[in-house]
Amino acid sequence: MLRLLPPLLVLILWIYCLVDVITARDDSVRNLAKTWWLLIVFFFPLAGSIAWFIAGRPVTDRPLTRQQGAAPGFPEYERRGRFAAADAEKDEEFLRKIRERAEEQRRAYERTQREQREEERRQQEGPDPV
Repeated sequence: MLRLLPPLLVLILWIYCLVDVITARDDSVRNLAKTWWLLIVFFFPLAGSIAWFIAGRPVTDRPLTRQQGAAPGFPEYERRGRFAAADAEKDEEFLRKIRERAEEQRRAYERTQREQREEERRQQEGPDPV
């Protein structure tokens, strides 16, 4: 049983590294092209897997800080290349205008619904007696 453990561990490591190489983005793989890493890991299971972890595996980027341009409180925007507002006053003004517009739309919707209910009620009551 103990003699089977090391080959089993190498097999598990090899499969994990093959899947990791295949699912890695082409532009994030280090030092060699993704195809070369796939071939190295495939043909040299132990050495290729170790080499993949040391020299080829993509380095995960840390989330951007506010000073680097990350939007506050929205982790989906904390990735490189995203723009975030630099002026907090303009940002607050924009959000205030958005809230005002949403409130205006809500009032207009409620007014329309009220008018429709009144129209339906008048139709149900029938024509006005003269």
